[in-house]
Amino acid sequence: MSDAITAAEFTAGEGTGDWRVLRSSAVARFTTGSFGAGLRFITRIGLLAESANHHPDVDLRYGTVTVRTWSHDIGGLSARDLALAREISAAARELSITADPAGVRDVSLVIDAVAGTAVQPFWQAVLGHDPQPGSAGSAGLDALLDGDGRLPTVAFQQTDERREQRNRIHVDVWVAHDHAEERVAAVIAAGGRLVTDEFAPAWWVLADAEGNEACVCTWQDEP
Repeated sequence: MSDAITAAEFTAGEGTGDWRVLRSSAVARFTTGSFGAGLRFITRIGLLAESANHHPDVDLRYGTVTVRTWSHDIGGLSARDLALAREISAAARELSITADPAGVRDVSLVIDAVAGTAVQPFWQAVLGHDPQPGSAGSAGLDALLDGDGRLPTVAFQQTDERREQRNRIHVDVWVAHDHAEERVAAVIAAGGRLVTDEFAPAWWVLADAEGNEACVCTWQDEP
């Protein structure tokens, strides 16, 4: 039986206050204050991951550690991620390391695809990304994923005709659901324009002064 859980179930779970769901994964950003403190923290994370036989992606920088967990076998979140997230947060508290939920984010590049399946091989070759199974979008193509998880995912959006007077690539910025409206307000204050909030809180479409579009996105698109 699958132990898959929804984004809402993860978010409502006890002990997940440090974590935010971005797309199909749960992410936490911790402020360590130094490289050495970060090393000690990821050592603890490694021990917890080995004990659980469930391994997150960990990014160590001077002053921060970012952790992403998701279950590759189901392509999303599971009870295993919930349990590991709780243990990692507990370890952070023991080490006096605090979480920074507002700093959590992810980015996707979305390409309009009139030509459908003729588009993906080009982008796969030029970027060196790999298809992400189970992520087929409206163009019937798998999104392309950086194998190291460092570079933006590239997704495809089927369109019926070329939009010659509009940009045909836009950026999806995934943010913590409880900071999305704050991010939208900051974009507008910085000279951006709200194109539509019809789909909020799943996403807001914004544009710069020349009409180039970006979407601020959250997990809150589940039925």
